[in-house]
Amino acid sequence: MIPAKMKAFLKNETNLELLLLVVSGVSLVADFFCGEEALPFPPAWIAVILCGVPILKEACTGLFTRFDIKADVLVSMALIASVAIDEIFAAGEVAFIMQIGAFLEQTTVAKARAGIEKLVHLTPRFARLLANGQEKMIPAEEVEIGSLLRVLPGETVPVDGVVVHGETSIDQSVVTGESIPVDKHSGDVVFSGTVNCFGSFDMQTTRRDADSSIQRMIRLVRSADAGKTRIVRLADRWATWIVVIALGSAGVIWYATGEVIRAVTVLVVFCPCALVLATPTAIMAAIGNATRHGILIREGDALERLAAVRNVVFDKTGTLTSGEPRVSALCSLLEEMPEQDLFLAAASAELRSEHPLGKALVASCRERYPEEEIPEPEQFEMYPGRGVAAHAAGKRILAGSPALLRENGIELTGAAARKAGDLTGSGATVIYVAINGKFGGLVALSDTIREQTAATIEHLKQLQIRTALLTGDNPGAARTIAERSGIEEVHAGCLPETKLEIIGEYQHSGIPVCMIGDGINDAPALKKAHVGIAMGGIGSDIAVDAADIVLVNDDLRQLPWLLRLARRMMVTIKVNLTFSMLLNFVAILLAGAGILNPVVGALVHNAGSVLVIVNSALLLTWRGGCRSPRTRLK
Repeated sequence: MIPAKMKAFLKNETNLELLLLVVSGVSLVADFFCGEEALPFPPAWIAVILCGVPILKEACTGLFTRFDIKADVLVSMALIASVAIDEIFAAGEVAFIMQIGAFLEQTTVAKARAGIEKLVHLTPRFARLLANGQEKMIPAEEVEIGSLLRVLPGETVPVDGVVVHGETSIDQSVVTGESIPVDKHSGDVVFSGTVNCFGSFDMQTTRRDADSSIQRMIRLVRSADAGKTRIVRLADRWATWIVVIALGSAGVIWYATGEVIRAVTVLVVFCPCALVLATPTAIMAAIGNATRHGILIREGDALERLAAVRNVVFDKTGTLTSGEPRVSALCSLLEEMPEQDLFLAAASAELRSEHPLGKALVASCRERYPEEEIPEPEQFEMYPGRGVAAHAAGKRILAGSPALLRENGIELTGAAARKAGDLTGSGATVIYVAINGKFGGLVALSDTIREQTAATIEHLKQLQIRTALLTGDNPGAARTIAERSGIEEVHAGCLPETKLEIIGEYQHSGIPVCMIGDGINDAPALKKAHVGIAMGGIGSDIAVDAADIVLVNDDLRQLPWLLRLARRMMVTIKVNLTFSMLLNFVAILLAGAGILNPVVGALVHNAGSVLVIVNSALLLTWRGGCRSPRTRLK
């Protein structure tokens, strides 16, 4: 009976391949030192069968079903020729080295991802249909265009539509990436998959479930993934020419010398072992270096693609910014009220509020005035979509929209309107504050730019990288962040399909582009881009699953270093390839002269494979000639 743990171990394909490699390696060692004394047959036969048969199978499949000549074809010819002249050790050694290269390459392939499935889980399953004065729950896919639906606080909007009754605030970050909930009134558009934060509202549907925003996003992610091309291994790109040259050389030498063993030796030394190892070993070493610095490489060829990138496109919220609104400006319009008192009064009114803006205002007040105690409100009322009212410290305080103030007989002054216009034009959200029936002033909140953002953009420019900003936020907020960051190209008000179209335009122009984002709405663009990089800390699971690379600790300073590492990796790969090809041609000359036999030839050109691995291993400690990123995995 096989123990349960052993069964579980063998069920894992990677574990099984590793076990077969170990057994093959042991058999070659036994053959080299003991020969046929250890077994009634050459032990190298074990390596030939375990490692060689899969190579022969893959070569035949590619050659006879797809008419595709790859490196496996040349290896198969060398194996067959070596076995034919009874050089079993040479055949086993070549097969073993080739399978090591294949194993290393497979370990860099992306892990299974569940991003699309997670998007599916975000899709609302039921809707509250209002018909004939009654409310009933129906499956979301049965909702027709023009139906009247009701959405309660905390529920997800089932399909796209328009608000017809009620006021609320909607968290629509899943679609637009905006960090701040958006107030919705009668006539405003709402999207499926977004979350109703507060008041209930009635909506009329404008799309069916199959055409809703979240379903379109699922289709965008799938189509973007299917359209992304994969890099073909260099050894396979050149395989046809290598096979022709190898066969031609072997034939000429056999004809000129009449010795078949020299022709077989040519085939053995021409095996692209070092060529196959050149790319995966360098990639694995670079991935190991990146992992130690808190960068997760999820696609095996992601660094290979990143080295070709010349344009980097950023999402705004959560990527260039912290994704958390903070008070950015205060303006008191009452002479008897200093800005600190205005701030404390507004924080007191918002103290019991569940609105993200209210919570951010209170947190900012405590951060700015840690020694001050915010007065506890004696009474509190919330008006969804408009603001709050409270009695605190003997004052009646209103904090919210101009509509809330007008309802209470308070009109804005011209100066206040102009100041509010300037603040909203820069991307801030303004809370209007009234004290005891008088307009008191303004509190502006905006998303804060990350400390390292401007320095990161400057370093990218030094690497000849162009940068652009794609955001679902309003143009004012986008321009403000772009100016502070040093980004010249700005695209605001972008929905997921808009971002996808812009990425597609870059690619149609032949420009390899890297997309960096964190939100669910960034997932299609992350998939579509030449390379997608997600912020691992603040980012959504779906964005992380859609990306090729993840910055685990959200440290943008790692980006320039990562680009340099990718470029250095490509230099290493080219050096490896050049060296392996030169070594093969020298070995061919020696084999043709009869100096090398198949076994010695295999040892010589596999020694080249070892040198390739050593050269690649230098990437493990590469720092880029400057200080490496501070962020490391704990």
